[in-house]
Amino acid sequence: MAIKPPTSIKKPNNTWRLIFFWVIFFLVVFFAVAVTSPRNDLKPVPITDVIQQANAGKISKIELQGNDLKITPKGSSQATESSVKDSSSSLQQQGLNPDAKVAVVITPPSDTATVLWNLAIIIVPVVLIGGLFFMMMRQAQGQNNQALGFGKSKAKLYGEDKQKVMFSDIAGNESAKQDLEEVVDFLKHPKKYEQLGAKIPKGVLLIGNPGTGKTMLARAVAGEANVPFFSISGSEFVEMFVGVGASRVRDLFAKAKKNAPAIIFIDEIDAVGRRRGSGMGGGHDEREQTLNQILVEMDGFETGTNVIVLAATNRADVLDPALLRPGRFDRQTTITLPERRDREAILKVHFKNKPTDDSVNLDALAAKTAGSSGADLANIANESAIVAARRDSKVINNNDVTEAFEKVAIGPERKSSVMSQKDKEMTAYHEAGHALVGHVLPDSDPVHKVTIIPRGGTGGVTWFLPPEDQVYTNIYEFKDILARALGGRIAEKLIYGDDGVTTGAGSDLRKATEIARDMIIEQGMGSKLRNQVFHEDSGNMMFDRITHERPYSEKTAEEIDHEVAALIDEAAGRAEVVLRNNRPSLDKLAKELIEAETLEEDRVQEVLKDAKLPKEAKLHE
Repeated sequence: MAIKPPTSIKKPNNTWRLIFFWVIFFLVVFFAVAVTSPRNDLKPVPITDVIQQANAGKISKIELQGNDLKITPKGSSQATESSVKDSSSSLQQQGLNPDAKVAVVITPPSDTATVLWNLAIIIVPVVLIGGLFFMMMRQAQGQNNQALGFGKSKAKLYGEDKQKVMFSDIAGNESAKQDLEEVVDFLKHPKKYEQLGAKIPKGVLLIGNPGTGKTMLARAVAGEANVPFFSISGSEFVEMFVGVGASRVRDLFAKAKKNAPAIIFIDEIDAVGRRRGSGMGGGHDEREQTLNQILVEMDGFETGTNVIVLAATNRADVLDPALLRPGRFDRQTTITLPERRDREAILKVHFKNKPTDDSVNLDALAAKTAGSSGADLANIANESAIVAARRDSKVINNNDVTEAFEKVAIGPERKSSVMSQKDKEMTAYHEAGHALVGHVLPDSDPVHKVTIIPRGGTGGVTWFLPPEDQVYTNIYEFKDILARALGGRIAEKLIYGDDGVTTGAGSDLRKATEIARDMIIEQGMGSKLRNQVFHEDSGNMMFDRITHERPYSEKTAEEIDHEVAALIDEAAGRAEVVLRNNRPSLDKLAKELIEAETLEEDRVQEVLKDAKLPKEAKLHE
């Protein structure tokens, strides 16, 4: 079955028509006035000079029109001068000799210009007032139509007048593209599936972290399917009046059914698809009304509509179970963060139209960007071009790419920030503590870069990068992460004493506590609470406070606190053992940082080549 592409109907622009009408009107008026107005390019002369020249035979013709005279000199074919006679006397009475050889031609005066000006004075104000009244009436009519269309859908219809995105334009997400390609193929070749008894999916839910390309994939479906594609955000259904959202849902599906086969894309569906029965807003909650209408439209009594619903969210855990069941969203496609080869392909797409030199290594950049989304990679490519343009370069080199990557990942350098020598030394020991502990511990990621130049909101950065993508993290790796996070605080304590610790470790301690609680509550990695998970909800707003429902007792909560404290104490003890046993390496690295301010991976490895793992810091043999 051939599917015709959607035809977009453009409404006439009445504003431009009105402007065009007024321009033509005034042009006609001015043209008529210009044609009928007397010429003013004749040289004015006094009437006495005219009489003297006529008596002397120097004038061949005098054209008299009322009191206005046009004088044609002897030997000329047209008038070159003008004059005005006295209205109470004739030319003879003013001195013209009756025997003078001059032709006096009397023509009746033309009242056309006067009439036109009089008409213009009358008509133009009337037309202006009528036009103003007409515009006011149209504006009032538009407001009336807007009020009547309050419950109409605001979905945008994408057709052939939009720039298309195809699946070939999107790198990575092969499994997600395969699911969506089947939907597109079903719309293009329905008989192939119908003869086997297959039914078209009612809905496909795209689930993924922000920036992973959910909306981009939906745009690719619109480009590939070549069918009407209605796009709307979940928040556009919600209004302050109850029932408006449901009315817009009905209108949206009615439009899609008229253009079937068609696709409806609802972005951020969690805005209206949250779990019902929370008690917020009562039984007449606008969101619940809208969700109920979506449920009915997707799987009600009406069947065989050939309308597919695509939806995207990064909060699938809050969606209503009735929305997720088969028959509504038959497919749930998870869009994960790209792997290394996918990241390289994405980078190639974004660097395709950017001039680069031979030093740019996208494979190495893909290896360093583990955990980055497609949006992050696009941002890195754009920042690389901005950095190159800032130094007036025509091409992007590897230093530009590295600077852009570090800016996106850990924040821009605050080179204008000036530290005292004491603060510089303290920062150097703090970052050296992180680097030394992470370098020595066997299950820690290798050090990528250490700097005491302030970046983002930090006074310095020690950056660890995994050598390859990891799917799972074991308990030993978690404990090494905790130990290296506390390495900065323990280094301060070791150099300056218990009273010399600073606020520089605030973010490190906060991150370490979050990791320890996640190990106990979410991952079941406690010693006494092993293999038990105590998941907490994200919290509900009650008046001006966020309330949490804890699925465990106060005694268990106290035990969780003890487990978290034990993990933090163990990590601090391991970090202290490593730093005390490798004090020369700590001092050497801090000295290097004070001098160079930034050390790359190779230099850090060379400085810490003599650092050893003490037996007391080992977790397993």
